[in-house]
This record gives sequence, structure tokens and C-alpha cells, in this order.
Amino acid sequence: MSQDVDASTPLCPPDTGRQQPDPLERIARELLLELGEDPEREGLLGTPARWARWWREFIRYEPGTLETVFESASSAETISVSGIEVWSLCEHHLLPFSCKVTVGYRPQGQVLGLSKFARIAHQHAHRLQLQERLTADIADTVAKLTASADVAVLCRGEHMCMAMRGIRTPATMTTVTWRGSFADPAVRAEFLALQPPSVTGTR
Repeated sequence: MSQDVDASTPLCPPDTGRQQPDPLERIARELLLELGEDPEREGLLGTPARWARWWREFIRYEPGTLETVFESASSAETISVSGIEVWSLCEHHLLPFSCKVTVGYRPQGQVLGLSKFARIAHQHAHRLQLQERLTADIADTVAKLTASADVAVLCRGEHMCMAMRGIRTPATMTTVTWRGSFADPAVRAEFLALQPPSVTGTR
């Protein structure tokens, strides 16, 4: 006895028990072929899978909890956190750039947990970025979580898209965002005076 099957109902493929390969693996294989390489040679056999895993790991980065704040006894102090190092990817060339990030703010009744500044910086670095936007993104998040309009972020970056291609010369790019009271030259000078020479670029 036959049974009619509704043509509008898709048939499920048999479960092979094997996970489908990441589509990024196919892209990696095609890239290797275009570069004149053999994806089947011993040294490259696992490269497409490793490359795919790296991209997924980088883009899907989870910073963890960002919202841990504590009451502050003063709103006149300047808090500075420096030495945060992150890696990101230039959206123009898909080449990496590294940044050393310094964050400053003036609390308005609450302070942010120390580790959260690094988490914030990494959260915004783990995407296709521009250093200018990275600096502003970090400032936006710090301002939101601290409820303070007085925020400064300074980033010093080294970009492989300049060192490895084009002019092929290493250089350091500095971007700064001044918000609220940090627009005042005196407050800005106080913030910069707190920084080690590696942040300000002086010796």
C-alpha cells in the first residue's frame, strides 16, 4: 500500500553523524589554490580547518561580564588604566594591528571594576575595525557603564597593513578621544601626567 507524500514538505537528509565542515574551510582551500599551493600536501592538510577555527574564535569573542560597578566616594578624582594590549583586524586589508589602550574617567558616584576596561577593549577589538572607531567605541562603552560623561581614551597602534605592504615601513598611530571635562586642557594635562612614557610617546 503506497502513501502520498506532500510535495511541499521537504525531505530531511539522512543523518550521517558527521559535522558539516565550516564554509570558511572551502574559502581557505580556494585561497591556497589561488596562491599556487597544494592544500593536500602534508604541511597544509589541516590549515583550512585551523584557519576557519581562528576566524570563528576571533569574531565570536565573548568578553564576559562588563557591568560590575562599585560606589565611589569622590567625583573629583581622575582614574586611569593603562597598558591594555589588544589585537584587531584592519577592515581595509584584513591585516592585523595591535593597540595599546589607556582609559581615563572621572567617576560620578560609581567606579567600574578594574578588569572590565580590558574586557571592553577586547570586545571592540575582536571585529573588523579602524583604530579611530575602536577608540570611540571604547569611550562610548566606558561612558555608558560608568554613567560618566568625563571619559578619555588613548590608543597607540602598529598596523601590519602599513608595515607589510605599500610603503612597508613600521609606524605608530595615536588616536585620542576626549569627552566631557577632559576637553579642559588642565584636566587633560593631569591625565597625561599620570601616564608612563610608553603611553605618551616620550622618553
